[in-house]
Amino acid sequence: DARAERELLQGEDRRELLARLPAVLTPEQILAAQAKVAQIHVAPTLLDYLQELLAGSRRSGAARMGLSPRTGLAVLRAARAWALLHRRAHVLPEDVQAILPAVIGHRLHPGDADLGRTRSELVERLVKSVGVPV
Repeated sequence: DARAERELLQGEDRRELLARLPAVLTPEQILAAQAKVAQIHVAPTLLDYLQELLAGSRRSGAARMGLSPRTGLAVLRAARAWALLHRRAHVLPEDVQAILPAVIGHRLHPGDADLGRTRSELVERLVKSVGVPV
């Protein structure tokens, strides 16, 4: 509303507030966490599933442009991190599904046939269109 907008405009610059936040992790801790994420196992069937999701986004026509292989790498890194956060040494299809909206939502733009759909609806449709590996 207008009041909240005014408070935002009159408040401190968010970048300055962020700059004053204390560090929670050291650079070494971040590098160690990244190394742990890279060690999380991804089964060939999960890679097949991810490739099907990427291909499905290009085939469906629901999005103006399908997802690229680089997007697949981003999904894979995020799914590995999600698995690590849940104390697992391997990625599950549910991990991919959990992070998918955050990683690909801004990359999907509705095509002409789906102009009325939201990006989250496009992601949901994509997930439903691809069978989950067992």
